[in-house]
Amino acid sequence: MKVFLDTIGCRLNQSEIEIMAGQFRQTGHEIVATPAEADMVIINTCAVTSAASSDSRNKVRQAARSSDAQIILTGCWATLEPEAAAELPGVENVFLNPDKDNLVAEILKINPEVFDIEPLAREPLPGAHQRTRAFLKVQDGCDNFCTFCITRVARGAGVSKSMEDVINDVNWALAGGVKEVVLSGVHLGSWGRDFERPRHLKDLLQAILSYTDVPRLRLSSLEPWDLGEDFFSVWEDKRMCRHLHLPLQSGAKETLKRMARKTTPTDFRKIVSDARSVAPDMAITTDMIVGFPGESDEDFAETLDYVKQIDFAGGHIFTYSARQGTPAAKYKDQVRGPIRKRRSAVLRAAFAEMAYRYHQRFLGETLDVLWESSQQSSDGTWQLKGLTGNYLKVAADCSHNHWNEIDNVRLLSFEGDLVKGEIIG
Repeated sequence: MKVFLDTIGCRLNQSEIEIMAGQFRQTGHEIVATPAEADMVIINTCAVTSAASSDSRNKVRQAARSSDAQIILTGCWATLEPEAAAELPGVENVFLNPDKDNLVAEILKINPEVFDIEPLAREPLPGAHQRTRAFLKVQDGCDNFCTFCITRVARGAGVSKSMEDVINDVNWALAGGVKEVVLSGVHLGSWGRDFERPRHLKDLLQAILSYTDVPRLRLSSLEPWDLGEDFFSVWEDKRMCRHLHLPLQSGAKETLKRMARKTTPTDFRKIVSDARSVAPDMAITTDMIVGFPGESDEDFAETLDYVKQIDFAGGHIFTYSARQGTPAAKYKDQVRGPIRKRRSAVLRAAFAEMAYRYHQRFLGETLDVLWESSQQSSDGTWQLKGLTGNYLKVAADCSHNHWNEIDNVRLLSFEGDLVKGEIIG
């Protein structure tokens, strides 16, 4: 059988379809690059925003138009709205998130334990999903109660993967040629808290660095609490990528309270200071929600001033949209659309300026780049694009194809949203 796998949303979703791909391959099936080639299409949906839910539905419709394959849906949107998901064109079955781990086994009607007997080295997904980084799910679910978030409802309580299993996953990814491993989870910072003998995420990072030869280790989104003062000492190992994505959501103290976030502007500033004391050039990015219910002009001004003080390296700006089933959807003082739109534009401009300044700091410097894509030009040279450890997007030309290789690259100039560089040596 030929299977096409697609995903919307977070890195956790990406890690899940890579697991499914390995399971299908292990049982003799082929992963293909487009729905048109497939006998079966599996889409891992997202519901973090209204736009993500809409994108999920559009993915299904696009697949149905381009293929007669049976379509299987899973993920957060399909879990929250299973009846609506089942009514979309071409959909044969819907697997809720609690059943996702056994999706392949259920489809193929085999014992899921077969996948534990002989794990396979990771292979990049074909087509648009081909990657040189492996996204590994080490934690799922969340025990926080942020008032705007629907993900906790869709994903359930927090569950951690054992250290032994994570180490095995890393080694199998490396056996498949991966140069960078990205650890992902809904609440990654809570890893190990649910064990009979609780552990800390720092313990997992130290174990990976000690017991594997991973060239680069990166963390996905990390909630800015429960980390501890000595957490960032792990970054003394140069294999740890100098990039932290710490979702703040608001720089206003009262807004954070209404969001039920377990941090304050003061606490967040301390975390950033601790990180930069170990790695001064650390890229610290964040997520911000604009126009949360009750956000006054003064609150927004406080947020704008705060993010400029932190001087983020970049971030994602989300205009608040009510998610049915969350407490914030019922809050009074919903901010009017035009105000939300205007504030979003102002904050995006501030983040664009901060990102530009951060990139400028590295012009003339030489950094390691992992080449994630390559394209041959008519003159035979190769156009390469990749990422530095601190998540700068770099482009360079080379006489040979260096895809999935790590090179020393001198950063020279800006070229659109990329930094143009030259390979050294």
